[in-house]
Amino acid sequence: MRFRVQKLAFIVLVFILMPVLLWAAEEPILYVIQKGDTLWGLSEKFLNDPKHWPNLWSKNSRLTNPHLIYPGQLVRFKDGHLELVEAPVETAQKVVDAPAEPEVAEEKVFAVRGNEGWLMDNDLVPDGRIIAGQHGRLILGEDDTVYTDIGTTHGGSDGKKYTILRKSKQVIHPVTHESLGYRVYPLGSLQLTHATELNSRAIINVSFKEVEPGDLLVPYQEIKRKTIPLKMASRPLKGYIVESGSGADAVAAGDVVYLDIGKEQGVEAGNLLYIARKVKIEKMMVERYVGELPREVVGALVVVETGNKTSTAIVVKSIDAIFKGNEVLSEAR
Repeated sequence: MRFRVQKLAFIVLVFILMPVLLWAAEEPILYVIQKGDTLWGLSEKFLNDPKHWPNLWSKNSRLTNPHLIYPGQLVRFKDGHLELVEAPVETAQKVVDAPAEPEVAEEKVFAVRGNEGWLMDNDLVPDGRIIAGQHGRLILGEDDTVYTDIGTTHGGSDGKKYTILRKSKQVIHPVTHESLGYRVYPLGSLQLTHATELNSRAIINVSFKEVEPGDLLVPYQEIKRKTIPLKMASRPLKGYIVESGSGADAVAAGDVVYLDIGKEQGVEAGNLLYIARKVKIEKMMVERYVGELPREVVGALVVVETGNKTSTAIVVKSIDAIFKGNEVLSEAR
């Protein structure tokens, strides 16, 4: 009998407190942005859902960069959502971590080595190639002498520099099955020391990896470590991951990938794109036509190099497994 009375009292107490509990659950929390904050981190901290930040960025014109937010700005967390507050809200019940003096947050940048490689179009013809190494050597490196098939009739001249490329496998689009060209990556550079009419001698002045006869030569471009600041896309972008730097089908944060969109589509170095995949419909559970389900955001990447029709990017966030054939979008829709 005593147990039943206690149980009844507990139920009554719950009913009495229910409105208070519901009010507390809906109570908005205001957070004042501080230096170093990112939308990804805030979504994970307050919403326990790092995947929510692309929705915030794409739907708010004030945020021109998903990592460039300003101390002093207010964001409201309520009912599982995060939104930017235009002005301080007088009715807010709680403001956390307010900085003493607002200051502009540092711009988010990504460091790249510069030798991530790119996709070479099928119709792009290199200037020439290395045809031999001194003393018949097949593995070559910095300061080694090599011979090329670039002569004066091919535009070669003493002192002219070229970038050395290694051509890898042909890249076939995972969705359209069209040939996109070949994956290439720089090995270093060389300089012609003696050019004849049909060939030349050269010296390798920089090498990142072993150089071999057969490697391609293209007009010199400096390969160096650089930083890429994030830059919002100037137009809607949509494409696919068509290849990875490692050649693996699955990639994760830190991996190099290649896209089927480039300068002709408006892609620029620094563009941050969302990686999305289709959600499969459980057909056994569907009784009527429902169309396509909204894409599921599984990560983000930053473009570091652009070609005319393709581009090179680095995956900077991965929530779930990312595969060749996944879509890349400038807006998380």
